[in-house]
Amino acid sequence: MKHVVRPRTAVAVSTLLAASVALTACGGDTAEPAAKAADTSSGSSAPLVAEPIVTTYDGGLYVLDGKTLKLAEDISLEGFNRVNPAGSDRHVMVSTATGFRVLDAAGGKLTDVEFEGSKPGHVVRHAGRTVLFADGTGVVTVLDPEDLGDGRPKTETYTSAAPHHGVAIQLADGTLVTTLGTEEKRVGITVLDKDRKEITRSEECPGVHGEATAQGEAVVIGCEDGVLIYKDGAVEKVKSPTEYGRIGNQAGSEESPVVLGDYKKDKDAELERPEQVSLIDTEAGTMRLVDIGTSYTFRSLARGPHGEALVLGTDGKIHVIDPATGKVTRKISALGAWQEPLDWQQPRPALFVRDHTAYVSDPSNRKLLAIDVESGERLASAQLPEAPNELSGVVQH
Repeated sequence: MKHVVRPRTAVAVSTLLAASVALTACGGDTAEPAAKAADTSSGSSAPLVAEPIVTTYDGGLYVLDGKTLKLAEDISLEGFNRVNPAGSDRHVMVSTATGFRVLDAAGGKLTDVEFEGSKPGHVVRHAGRTVLFADGTGVVTVLDPEDLGDGRPKTETYTSAAPHHGVAIQLADGTLVTTLGTEEKRVGITVLDKDRKEITRSEECPGVHGEATAQGEAVVIGCEDGVLIYKDGAVEKVKSPTEYGRIGNQAGSEESPVVLGDYKKDKDAELERPEQVSLIDTEAGTMRLVDIGTSYTFRSLARGPHGEALVLGTDGKIHVIDPATGKVTRKISALGAWQEPLDWQQPRPALFVRDHTAYVSDPSNRKLLAIDVESGERLASAQLPEAPNELSGVVQH
């Protein structure tokens, strides 16, 4: 898909606001430059974007103040780009055509640091390490995200047996869980110790895709017929209740042993619009399906501050699910009704949750919203010049 790049100029910052300015219950729709707080941690007076949120659009990136949602910077960047938290409270990882580029979101600028690799894919952060997977080479790169502010950090790399669309995660003791496959066929995972000697593996995971970590460092990897759970040195397969039951996107929480996953059961669908989600109990080794009564997409899954399972439905509501019981406990109104486009790269509403705030994009109206997860109160909203697509932000410490 070719994207046309339109010239952009950075949005100027006109004034500094006091940090004590309170938000109104519903922020005004605006694309005015955001006020930035001074960086006093290193004695620098350079202004910073407060708790930045980043969204892509066709031809660039918007950096917004995470509290007010005022637009701080508009950065031109050609192509279809993806964004993920880099693992620090300042940086965001941007997947471009050539590799993983580091965005200094707090500073509102792209840095010169890039981890080159064709077809840059998943970015996973866990236990103080960020892991990058380049699909075109099969190279796994492990880094300490706190070193990103000092330029290119030291890295450790591992090369998969063959390039494939994969994912990897490093656990607290240095164990690396990474996928197995080729460009034609993905089959499972291998688990390597800190010296990269194999501990165990499983090739019982056709179409392996995506990961999430639950309470106690239980790792869940999605398959076309269930999931693999790696925990305490062993791999367990949990099968789907239907013959084809694909789980490819997951969301985990340290507050819960249950992982939230999507669930697709029509193997031949051009685009399945599922209305069930999966809840994988990593302690019991079981799977429960929950019907939420509306469809959703791969950008719809998140977890709340207390481990709540959150799903942004095409009915425009955030469905709050108790992961222990599978009951939908609340529905938070966010948007109007919408439909998933056929092309996965085309904009569709996205959900990004940080602490107690849910950020929701509304591409059809070129808006971004901030909503309190517990009260359902709208905290702020912003009107954007272009339709937002991918949505992410820094990790708040």
